[in-house]
Amino acid sequence: MSGTVVRHSHADLHEGSSALRPDAVRRAADAALRDARAARRDRRLTDATADALVTAGFARHFVPRRWGGGEGTFGDVLRASATVGESCASAAWCAVLWAAHGRFAAFLPEEGQKEIWGAGPDVRIAAAVVPPAGHAARVAGGWRLHGEWGLASGVDHADWVLLAAPEYDAPAAAENDAPAVPENETPGVPDNDAPGRPERGAPARPARVFAVPRSAVTVHDTWNSAGLRGTGSNTVVLEATVVPDSRSAPLSALLAGDRREGTSRCYAAPAHLAGGLMFCGPALGAARRALAAWSDWARTAAPGGTRPLDGPSAQERLARSAAEIDAVELMLSEAAGRADTGTLTPEAVARNRRDAAVAADWLATAVDRFFRTGGAHLRDADGDLHRYWADVLTVASHGALRLEPAAEAYARSLDGGGADGR
Repeated sequence: MSGTVVRHSHADLHEGSSALRPDAVRRAADAALRDARAARRDRRLTDATADALVTAGFARHFVPRRWGGGEGTFGDVLRASATVGESCASAAWCAVLWAAHGRFAAFLPEEGQKEIWGAGPDVRIAAAVVPPAGHAARVAGGWRLHGEWGLASGVDHADWVLLAAPEYDAPAAAENDAPAVPENETPGVPDNDAPGRPERGAPARPARVFAVPRSAVTVHDTWNSAGLRGTGSNTVVLEATVVPDSRSAPLSALLAGDRREGTSRCYAAPAHLAGGLMFCGPALGAARRALAAWSDWARTAAPGGTRPLDGPSAQERLARSAAEIDAVELMLSEAAGRADTGTLTPEAVARNRRDAAVAADWLATAVDRFFRTGGAHLRDADGDLHRYWADVLTVASHGALRLEPAAEAYARSLDGGGADGR
């Protein structure tokens, strides 16, 4: 097999464990809550929380059954990550990504999959794949890869790292330095005026994804965000390394999905069909907790004996935000259903992109309303509401949840133009 997921016969379906067990997920949420302050302080998850997430089944959730994984559903990840997100959105974020990256690694050739999962499916995989960065050049038996990649969430606890890089025909002049990225250029997006890059109007270079052991990269401590502080989304640097073909696959294959007959549904779904809704899971959980924290404050009587909840202004804010959070849960559940069992069409992809982007916006609006109307003590920088507020707004700012491109794709799908299908 080369660059595609493993297909199964019916006889294979009994193998592996497919469930994110509710009891184990609950224990992971409890561990994440206990360690939430430490995670914010240290800007990375504690070892206990990371281990609890693995025990709950996140890392193995999308791993092929032949390696003991579950080939699970997107709906299960959404619900489980929301549960963990009520305790710590950073823990939920890493959990979602460890699950999603197992799905990506299933597109590697079989030999590469065996290197990763041959000893068992509970392998934590960090990644930096969008946008591609660094430099990959074809050499005998594989690719010479090097460069710098940002925002590799959960990398401190990872066993492997997936890195995406544009393809080049020959190694760079400076072996250990990636091609220079102009100041105004996004890494991995070609500057059409730069020497050696495609001419203006030409398509971007094709990119590949490479799996390298965590021990092969150097982690630079660069993550210092107001929200999702505990994710440890640091920068990784890889010196010139030859990655064999067995640990490489085209990025386009991962994004498009494998729709051949007999392929498990979790691998057939295009990335845009399910990626956004999974990102929303941690924010949904954090928004629920923000609602609970604000409600506790609003029910508490002030020194004069009055409660904020008795005022019509607070009642209206509560009703609006609570309804928005409930609506998001319903909308995301329906989107997960489309990803797990619906017909795979460009229209379905566009609709799920729309719903994920709108869901993130509604959650940010609901939680921001709580933050702006709570008492001064409730907005304390070390308080719970501040943490939930910062986490939700940080999730909503993720590029995959931007409303403008999602709205454009949805409008084009209604106009007969379809969506990009990824």
